[in-house]
Amino acid sequence: MAMENILGTGIEYEKVQYMVVRLGDEQYGIDIKYIDNIVRMQPITRVPKVQNYFKGVINLRGEVIPVMSLRLKMGLADDVFTNISRIIIIKMEPDASIGVTVDEVKEVVTLDETCIDQVAYDAGTKDEMSNFISGVGKNNGSLISLLDLGVIIGDKDPV
Repeated sequence: MAMENILGTGIEYEKVQYMVVRLGDEQYGIDIKYIDNIVRMQPITRVPKVQNYFKGVINLRGEVIPVMSLRLKMGLADDVFTNISRIIIIKMEPDASIGVTVDEVKEVVTLDETCIDQVAYDAGTKDEMSNFISGVGKNNGSLISLLDLGVIIGDKDPV
């Protein structure tokens, strides 16, 4: 995370890099500090009696990694894998990796706090998907929903 003095104002803003991925028609950002690897789609071995959003496991260089569908976890339509679909290996703890499937990996963007709006919710209208979003980034005229990996990958249910 870099701090940068913007336009000589003396104000420093924290900059964070996000990997922009596509799920359906929407763009989402994943904090790059949690991304360990990005791999092409490969056969996923099903595991019985797990939540429907777990696709199964893959073997990546001798390590067995569980794979989760971000689409299903977020309540979207099931995955349709193409030649641009990818599995992003997320490592939030040193000894724990998990793969998440995305429709496409687009680019890396750097956002500072002036480009990120926190999401404000009316408690009565908060939908399930909004639990997974920590903010909305603005980059070159497009909006990127920033994913809260702690909620998505964590064992706790969204509030």
